[in-house]
Amino acid sequence: MRAIEIQKFGDPSGMVQVDVPDPTVGPGQVVIETEAIGVGGVDAVIRRGTLSGYGFTEGHIPGSEVAGTVTAVGEGVDEAWLGRRVWAFTGTGGGYVDFALAAIGDVVALPDDLTSIDAVTLGSAAPVAHFALEHARFAAGESVLVRGAAGSIGIAAVELAARGGASVVAVTTSSPERGTRLLELGATQVLDRAGEGGPSAGYDVIIDVVGGAGIPNFIDRLAPNGRMVVVGMVAGPPPADFGMRLMATFQQSRSFATFSLDTVPTPVRDAARARLFADAAHGDLHAVVDSVLPLDRAADAHRQMDAGGVFGRVVLVP
Repeated sequence: MRAIEIQKFGDPSGMVQVDVPDPTVGPGQVVIETEAIGVGGVDAVIRRGTLSGYGFTEGHIPGSEVAGTVTAVGEGVDEAWLGRRVWAFTGTGGGYVDFALAAIGDVVALPDDLTSIDAVTLGSAAPVAHFALEHARFAAGESVLVRGAAGSIGIAAVELAARGGASVVAVTTSSPERGTRLLELGATQVLDRAGEGGPSAGYDVIIDVVGGAGIPNFIDRLAPNGRMVVVGMVAGPPPADFGMRLMATFQQSRSFATFSLDTVPTPVRDAARARLFADAAHGDLHAVVDSVLPLDRAADAHRQMDAGGVFGRVVLVP
């Protein structure tokens, strides 16, 4: 089968299509013939070599979420899964392929009226946004700022915060055009990338998809008792001394946290994902797709990501 390998860390030219053996299903696993593959920010971070110290090596096949049809089941898996359309988390890689392998505990059946493209647009992003808001103890009537709102996680956070009764849903974005689109999805304030352009008052909750050197400045945008939750680091880690911003305003009781879906029990996570898929099928949550490219153009998908012009999710289709 075809697969996309990162044969050299760095720019997208290091990604190459190769032929690899079809996967062999093991106990507790399924094989999925992929119909859609999500291109995520973490894929780009891995491809750049930023996470090479975490065990990622050249030759890695990126991709963490796919949607398609189950073609084989392993020992201990109900054969009723055969032929079913599913979304699946493949781990930290293994998704940019014709046939993906996934543990049955990371597989969720899809509603009939939800496309595979929409599934990989929302499958990881919407649960991250949902549980990040929960992690921040967001409550109706509070103000929310989503930093990096033009990606799939950010868009989901905007919609879920608005639906949850936020008094303000502010967003950071790189252009007026993107701001207009985010206003249509539920945002009420549009700020620039640095967080400028809004009111001087702080925000009760900040959901940060970006990370990087800008984190201390956004800590300064928190209201008293405000909570900042970082769910991504597409711009890299924060400065080593970023916590001094919290200590400098000790009496305002601000707090900082990170969030990963890995900390959510699988049954809770899958139940939330199924509800969010149902919401999308009913039109209550929107899968915003920037572009759909064939699998052999994975490098072009990453070039789009690196250029910073993507709004929503880029999806690969075999």
